[in-house]
Amino acid sequence: MADNHEAIYSSIKKIKLIGWLLAVFTIITVGLSYVELPSHSLNIVVGMVVATFKASLVALIFMHLNHEAKLVYKILAFTGAFALALFVLFYFSNTDPLVYKNF
Repeated sequence: MADNHEAIYSSIKKIKLIGWLLAVFTIITVGLSYVELPSHSLNIVVGMVVATFKASLVALIFMHLNHEAKLVYKILAFTGAFALALFVLFYFSNTDPLVYKNF
């Protein structure tokens, strides 16, 4: 915990800045939903990148993961790699959907 007023003020200032950044990137996310990129898959990728950035800010600042031990970072890296693998699988399933011709 912070011991003096300057450290508390600095912490509050940082939290407000992150809050404003999250609000701005939420507006960007909504704006991107109205923009038609060359492919639907590219829309999804751009949306996922913005969402990942916002989730990283929340995890690092509001969940205080920027001050954790190395084991937490290893678990977080595994979770990030797993999420990336799921995004890639979602991308592949979106580009090659199952279609039944006689259905």
